[in-house]
Amino acid sequence: MTQQKLRFGVLGVGRIGKIHIGNLVNRIPGTEVAALSDVLPDELATVAAKFNVPATFSDYQQVLKLPHVDAVVICTPTNTHYQMILDAAAAGKHVFCEKPIDLSIERITQINAAVERCGIQLMVGFNRRFDPNFLKVHDLVKGGAVGVPHILRITSRDPSPPPEHYIRASGGLFLDMTIHDFDMARYLMASEVTEVYARAQVLVDPVFQRAGDWDTAMVTLAFQNGALGTIDNSRKAVYGYDQRVEVFGSEGMVTVKNNTPDNHVYLDRTGAHSSLPLNFFMDRYTESYLNEMRAFVDSVRASLPAPVTGQDGLMAVVIGLAAAESVRANRPVRVSEIY
Repeated sequence: MTQQKLRFGVLGVGRIGKIHIGNLVNRIPGTEVAALSDVLPDELATVAAKFNVPATFSDYQQVLKLPHVDAVVICTPTNTHYQMILDAAAAGKHVFCEKPIDLSIERITQINAAVERCGIQLMVGFNRRFDPNFLKVHDLVKGGAVGVPHILRITSRDPSPPPEHYIRASGGLFLDMTIHDFDMARYLMASEVTEVYARAQVLVDPVFQRAGDWDTAMVTLAFQNGALGTIDNSRKAVYGYDQRVEVFGSEGMVTVKNNTPDNHVYLDRTGAHSSLPLNFFMDRYTESYLNEMRAFVDSVRASLPAPVTGQDGLMAVVIGLAAAESVRANRPVRVSEIY
């Protein structure tokens, strides 16, 4: 497969699906999108025409039956991932799946077992690992630039809340939003989380309370290597998409600030003025979506393990479940209580 064009089927052509399709068609050499599947026929036809994809199906199983499809990209709602991954594995297709791969530890464990049994590769879409800013932090920490890591700080705030139908199907704040930060914590600190203490409130919109969820949270993490971490989340930052990271260690500190449309600073009598952070996650993480798909393509071609595995997907969910339990029980929760 090293010299051959890698052919993809994309399951789900919503906003994330369109990003991956566009990257595979236009920005990653040696790949081809051979088929698409979606339950919305009009959107499916529009996307297929835009990207010149020859085959479309309302039933994803038809994509899996195509012998020339090497891998699938799953961009459908979370509650569909489990069966799609199992079916794709059984069909011998490599799988890239958006996070989370499921909300159940038992089902994720079954997925990982099936992937190993069938000999295919599964990569989970934690795209922030491939953001140039966060990757720089990771590389500096891994290379010893800050010495022994002591403290991790992650700020992750959305510019506005999602719609109610999304909130109710998302799995909640910790499994939909903070899950990225839980994965980033493990990635940057190169250590497993052993204990979680979380507090959460509804401070942004009563819709979250109606859905049995929260919109604002503070999380404290204890790591196996003795380091400590904090994560703060909000579903509404009026100034834009707020994404910052800091790692402090025995020999120094590394931090990254928000991306902005430009880096100008204007000074007048009232003070200093600059551009607000980018206001949408797809603008903020445009390059990371491209980089993660390139990494998946490279791993499949080289028959190497995917850089973000099903085990990574499992542990992020485990930490998320521990955080939710911590809020409900109003106490620290050890990860070993959950898994």
